[in-house]
Amino acid sequence: MGIKPLFDRIVVERTEGEAVSAGGILLPDAAQEKRQEGTVIAVGGGRALEEGGLAPLELKGGERVLFSKYAGSEVKLDGKTYLVMREDEVLAVLD
Repeated sequence: MGIKPLFDRIVVERTEGEAVSAGGILLPDAAQEKRQEGTVIAVGGGRALEEGGLAPLELKGGERVLFSKYAGSEVKLDGKTYLVMREDEVLAVLD
């Protein structure tokens, strides 16, 4: 099953957190901090303009991005967790 966001929304797959601490201790899932980094999976058609039409989005699928801690809404699909957020919630694109 695929997912296609609408308008200026994007779908991001969050990068997994570290399973081992700096001291070598294995961390359970509940103790791992959620990372604020992920990969864009899908992008919407564009931002709706007041005079009609759509402005294309700058982000593209496959780009690595940074986003704020509380950005987007978590969605579970086919056993994976994704974030659906607006393009303006992305803070930076990583090279």
